[in-house]
Amino acid sequence: MKTTKPLLDIKNLHVAVEGKEIVKNVNLTINEGEVAVLMGPNGSGKSTLSFALMGHPKYQITKGTISYKGEDLTKCSPTERAKKGIFLSFQHPSEISGVTIANFLRTAVNARHQEKMNPLEFRKVLKEKMKELHFDEQFANRYVNEGFSGGEKKKAEMLQLAVLQPTLAILDETDSGTDVDALKVIGNAIKTIQQQTNMTVIIITHYNRILQYVDVDKVYVMEQGQIIRSGDVTLAHEIERTGYKNN
Repeated sequence: MKTTKPLLDIKNLHVAVEGKEIVKNVNLTINEGEVAVLMGPNGSGKSTLSFALMGHPKYQITKGTISYKGEDLTKCSPTERAKKGIFLSFQHPSEISGVTIANFLRTAVNARHQEKMNPLEFRKVLKEKMKELHFDEQFANRYVNEGFSGGEKKKAEMLQLAVLQPTLAILDETDSGTDVDALKVIGNAIKTIQQQTNMTVIIITHYNRILQYVDVDKVYVMEQGQIIRSGDVTLAHEIERTGYKNN
C-alpha cells in the first residue's frame, strides 16, 4: 500500500567521480510503495546517482545526505545498504562462471537474513517464485549470466528481486538489450513483485516502453546532473513524442 511516508529522502546531493562533479544539488523524495521513474539523456547523471545510492566507493558524495527510513546512509558500505533492503540492478550484469543462479541466490538470501535457509527450504521458495514469474525451473541451474542474452540477464535480476524482496529496488536500464517478448516478461515481473511486497521502485530508463507494464506514480527528468522536471507518467509519454530537447 502506497503511503505519504518517505522511504528515500535525498537532500542537496553532490556526487563526484575521479574528482569530476557529476551529480549537482539533487533533491528527491520517494515514498513507501511508490514506483518512480528517472529519465534523461546519456550522461545526465542517472547511473551515477544510482551507484551513489548503493554506496559504490568510486562515487564520492561531496555534499548532501541520503536518508533511508529516516537513517542517514551517507557513511554506510554497500554491504550494509544491501542488508538494510536496498537492491541495485546493473545495466551490464557480470558473469559468474561455475556458480548457479540457485546457489547465488541462496547465498544472497542467507547473507541478508539472520535465520538461514537450508537448501531444501530455499529450493521450495525458489520454485514458487519461478512459477509466479512463469520462468522455466531449469533457468535456476544455469551459471549466473554465463552465455545469457540481454533479456536473460534481466530476467535473472527479476528472479533476484522476487527472492530477495528488497524494500527499495533501483533498476538501472532494466529494459536495455531486451527484445519485445523479454521486455514484457520483465515489466510484468516488476509489477507482480511490487504489488506483492509493496516494494519501492526506482526505474532508470531512456524510454517509456517498459512503463506500459508498470503502474508509475512519479516521473523525474535529469539533465546535467540535476533534476529539472517532474510529473506523472504523462511526462514520460511527452518525452517519447518530442524528445528531451523540446521539454
